[in-house]
Amino acid sequence: MTTPESQAHPRFAEALRTLGVAELEVRRFPDATRTAAEAAAAIGCGVDEIVKSLIFEADGVPVLVLMDGSSRVDVELVRRELGAEKVKRASAGLVRETTGYAIGGVPPFGHRTKTRVLADRGLLDHAVVWAAAGTPHAVFPMEPKTLIAHAGGALVDVREQTK
Repeated sequence: MTTPESQAHPRFAEALRTLGVAELEVRRFPDATRTAAEAAAAIGCGVDEIVKSLIFEADGVPVLVLMDGSSRVDVELVRRELGAEKVKRASAGLVRETTGYAIGGVPPFGHRTKTRVLADRGLLDHAVVWAAAGTPHAVFPMEPKTLIAHAGGALVDVREQTK
């Protein structure tokens, strides 16, 4: 018999147990959902209800940015928020080294290392959001405030504004 947590990556399943939310619904899909659009289509929700867990480098230090699936991160706003000289997207190697997960499956918490977390305020526009559960094949729903709290995130405005 498979349990909901067995659908998640083992490290993430352990994080769920540690947080006391091991009964959380984890959905596993036969096909990978590496993009927010693919995940939204598989779940049947809006792309903006997907949480992207993105690793950036701020002056060489990894930082996690949580952003809704239909928006882009404004790197300049992240730079200002952190007081950094330079911010750039992290390499796939740094993402795996920092989080323990591959791009496309990075969850918002349960990482290999403790990383500073910025959560875009736009996530709070939804009653429930969906995030990766450690693999490109698994996702879980959670109320945004709870998800941000579990991630240890600071609420910020780092969404790229459309002109």
